[in-house]
Formats: sequence, C-alpha cells, structure tokens
Amino acid sequence: MRSYRTLLRTPEFTPLLLASSVQTVARTVSGLALATLVYRETASPLLSALSMFGPSLAHVLGATLLLSAADRLAPRAATAGTALAFAAGTAVLALPGLPVGAVLAVLFLQGLVASVGGGVRWGLLHEILPADGYLLGRSVFNTANGLLQITGYAAGGVLVAFLSPRPSLLLAAALYAAAAAGARLGLTRRPPRAAGRPSVRATRRANALLWSSPSRRHVYLALWVPNGLIVGCESLYVPHAPDSAGALFACAALGMLAGDVTVGRLVPPARRARLGTPLLLLLAAPYPLLVLGPPVPLAAALVAVASVGFGAGLVHQERLTALTPGELSGHALGLHSSGMLTLQGVSAALAGALAELIPPAAAMATLAVASIGVTLTLALTSPERRATRPA
Repeated sequence: MRSYRTLLRTPEFTPLLLASSVQTVARTVSGLALATLVYRETASPLLSALSMFGPSLAHVLGATLLLSAADRLAPRAATAGTALAFAAGTAVLALPGLPVGAVLAVLFLQGLVASVGGGVRWGLLHEILPADGYLLGRSVFNTANGLLQITGYAAGGVLVAFLSPRPSLLLAAALYAAAAAGARLGLTRRPPRAAGRPSVRATRRANALLWSSPSRRHVYLALWVPNGLIVGCESLYVPHAPDSAGALFACAALGMLAGDVTVGRLVPPARRARLGTPLLLLLAAPYPLLVLGPPVPLAAALVAVASVGFGAGLVHQERLTALTPGELSGHALGLHSSGMLTLQGVSAALAGALAELIPPAAAMATLAVASIGVTLTLALTSPERRATRPA
C-alpha cells in the first residue's frame, strides 16, 4: 500500500486518525498550559518539565502490570474510555489552588491510562491495515501528529498569553471528550485480539517473550533511549525561552513532520532500513549549538532540523512489526510506546534536575551528547552487525 488515497478509504482508518488527532491537540494545549502554570507558580525547571512530561514516567508501571489489556479489551470501548479518562483528569488539573503534589498524582494516573491506550490504538491500526500498509498508516498518524502539534502549541501559546493556563486546560478537557465521542461513533465494534482476561501475569509473560529476542531488544533500545534523551531537551524549552517556548515546540513539530513524510512516503523500502542510525544522529547533533545563545529564530531553526531525525522511529517500528507475531502486535507496539514515553519522562526529570544546577542550554547539550553516544553504541553492537562479522 503506497497511496494515501487508498489508505484513507480503508474502513475505520479515518475515524481512528481523527480521534487521535483531536487528542494530540488536547495534549499539546494542556501540556504547554500546565507547564507554564507550574513554572509561574514555582519557578522550578524540574517541576515544569515534570508537569509536561511526567505522565510518561507512569508508563513503566503500566507496561509492567497492565499492558496485556491492549490485546484483551474491545478496541472501540477502550479507545473511547481512555479519551474520557483524560478529559476528566485534565478538568481536575484546571481546579484553582490544586497543590503541585496533586497535579503530579493526576498526571501519574493519566500516564497509566495512556500506557494501555497506546497499545490499543496501534494494535487496532495494525488490525485495520494490511501488512504492507502499517508503515504508511503510522507515517500518516505521525504526520498528522506533527501538524497538530504545531497547531496545538501555537494555539496553546496564544491561549496562555491572552487568557490564562486554566481556561486552556478546560478547553483541552473538552477536546478529549470530543475525541471519545468520535471514537465511539466512528469505530465499529470488534472483539479483543487475544483471548483471556488482562492480568499482571499475562503482561509479564508477553513482555518476557518479546524481550527474549536479541533483535527485538536492540530495536526497542533504539526506539527508546536516543529519542527519550532528546525529548528531555525539549522539556527545557519553557525555562530556556519562557516567552518563546511555543515557537520552539511548533518548529520541533514541523521538523518531525518533515522527517515522517520523507521516511514514510518518499524513501524507497530498500534504502529506508539504512537510515535508522543517521537519523538518530541528526536528532541530537544541533542541540549543543544552543549553548552559544543563538536568537530565537535561529534556535527554532536548529530544533526543526534536529527533529527531522524523529523519522528514525518509523524505520525501527517497521523492523519491530516484522519481528513480532501478529497476536502480540498490540502488546509489542504498546511496549514500544510505553517504553519510549517512560524514557522521555525519565529524561525530562533528568533534564530538569540538571537545569537546576546549570543553564538550560548546557543541560540540553549534555543530553544531546549522551544521545549521540548511545546511538553510536547501538550501531556498533547490533545483532545484524555481529552476524556479518567474519569468524
């Protein structure tokens, strides 16, 4: 499947894409609003970073205990239910006088819900599309995600500037509710992909099976670690440029959009597999230049160029699906999503802690250098490279 027209005509693809897109706008608006609100009230880069990316930390618990639900819940009900849970949680975050501890608790619960929701969404996408259509379909999701992050961060910046963070959070809650309604009305009722009840034991058994393959382990690490460290850099946009963070986030989303379109639509499959490492290096390379203190337009251009490297995710996802049995597709893709978001949350916390001690630009440069080191290590230790070495 190489045609967008054919893809969009596939039953249920468009409703799933629209529901996901509305949630993307809600997430970007609420994330920027909450990070701004927390930073205004605490002046803490660490708490600001955690308020925006902290829910990702809960994904490790969800992936360990709950992820078997991704293939054992009815997809339509689970997709609508996760959106409703986010609507309720975001409305709570808009309450005046909510302590920072309560904010982080709500974000943690949202992260647990999202750890299952990601597996449900990507497993359903894998089920809706033929085998040769998943990469193009995921590319369209990523493209829409990039465009709507640009829109969401731009709109969030305007809302925060001219209204206040709390009305922006209420708007985001309404968007989540609209996404839930769209999923409920637009998707058809499907049975779960796997038999049995969700359980901790089933989750751990599937995780052990997926992790037992050296090739899958390598792909997971490539999907999680370099990407996560660079999202840690992004978590410092607010303390680095408090009045221009929306522009930096929007330009980062624009770069990600360009990378996803290029990898998913323009690069032939034979070449695509060789782009994983170069794109991950591009993802980190521009960030050390921020220590030179470039003006905001140049800094925005640097993060846009860097974010083209997020296209590496499509390369590694294609390999992951090729290495995974069909009955574990939702679990495997959910584990990818949860692990990636967990590393993003850990990196955001690390970035915030560094920025308490050194300037935010220096903290971003430190994480970027670490990302380059991890990427080179993974390239040198890949199972395929070892298999081709002469005895």
